[in-house]
Amino acid sequence: MGPGRLINRLAVVVAVGLCLTAAPPAFAGDPSPETATATVDAASPGRDRVRMNRRVFDRVWSEVRSQYYDPDLHGVDWNAARRTFRPRALAAADDRALYAALNEMLDLLDDDHAGAAPPAVARRQATLRERRPAIGVSLRAIDPASGRYRVERVRPGSPADRAGVRAGWTLATGGPGQWSPEQDVEAGQPVHLAFTDETGAPRPLQVAPEMLDPEPAFVADRSRPGVVVLRVEGFEPGLGDWMGEQLARTGPDTDVVVDLRGNPGGRLIEADAVLSCFLPRDLRWATRTGRSGRTVEMRTAGGCGPLEGPAPHEVVVLVDGDSRSAAELTPAALQEAGRALVIGEPTAGAVLISQETRLPDGGKLTLSRADFVTAAGVRLEKRGVTPDLPAEAEGDAALLAAIAVLSGPTLAAAASVEGGAAPGL
Repeated sequence: MGPGRLINRLAVVVAVGLCLTAAPPAFAGDPSPETATATVDAASPGRDRVRMNRRVFDRVWSEVRSQYYDPDLHGVDWNAARRTFRPRALAAADDRALYAALNEMLDLLDDDHAGAAPPAVARRQATLRERRPAIGVSLRAIDPASGRYRVERVRPGSPADRAGVRAGWTLATGGPGQWSPEQDVEAGQPVHLAFTDETGAPRPLQVAPEMLDPEPAFVADRSRPGVVVLRVEGFEPGLGDWMGEQLARTGPDTDVVVDLRGNPGGRLIEADAVLSCFLPRDLRWATRTGRSGRTVEMRTAGGCGPLEGPAPHEVVVLVDGDSRSAAELTPAALQEAGRALVIGEPTAGAVLISQETRLPDGGKLTLSRADFVTAAGVRLEKRGVTPDLPAEAEGDAALLAAIAVLSGPTLAAAASVEGGAAPGL
């Protein structure tokens, strides 16, 4: 998976049902499962749980040591990290405790792409575009260690919507009787949700999940004359073909807005496909550097569904602070090439190239495998993309600004008024 997997740890959007390597080597001084079990009290996990905890922890620790893009691990003493967090992981009585220990260890890397998702979250990822039991809430982690999440979106007509849940509320998880993202949900089986509303008042609710149809990953809005808005929820399989189909049926006099607000990224190949819709074939748009130090130029491969050659349309890209990874590198490349105007808020600055590894218990490890700089040599990690025109991301402000720009002077003129096509790069 390319930069910006659909779910990362520090900015995890939990589309909750509320909406191979060799075995790791033994290390001197490691307790065996039997010894570890014997050293904890009667309330601690059983032997099978300890064994699985050990397998999961050792897979994560070894994968970081051998595969992380920076062989120096940003200066982190990884052996010391193992000594600190392995006992906690082995003593974990449930997935919540195990993955809390794993992610606290991965926190040491100071890398938004380095994260471990427990099995329940991984299952929700795998069924994101399928009919499934859900409550209809998307959550973003505020503080994973304390189990607090912010409600990013409430699906209209969903059980959560009918219960009065609103975007901006916070959710506390993991307390006695409270639902947490490490747990699955079942249709018709109520879950207890400890919300706090925007005023700080507690709003405890009991909500029963229902079977909900999936929401589309890509949506074309042609309701406005002279402009088509292409809303992209994630860089998921089929995006390039879909965008090519939309552009092929869009006349050259119609302007294009690509809305990447709240987009967590996704597949690198789909990012290239989107860029190929607007840029010439074989144009260098980035360089990646792997663990070995070898660099690889990233060039547009061409191919944008049925579209032949780059689209002739005027283009604006909308971004915000939750635009990540592929949803950052794409506007950055278009911005640097002078092909699109970027409007909205500065992006997240989470732009390393990552891949996922399946863990022994069904969870997932996401780990950065390569560094990334733009064609102009700018490293977007921890920096992000600065829009050409700032606009509030929430509501219609950014979209209205885009439409105003598209209906006024040319994009090149609008960019020059703001000081250049890529002031933040």
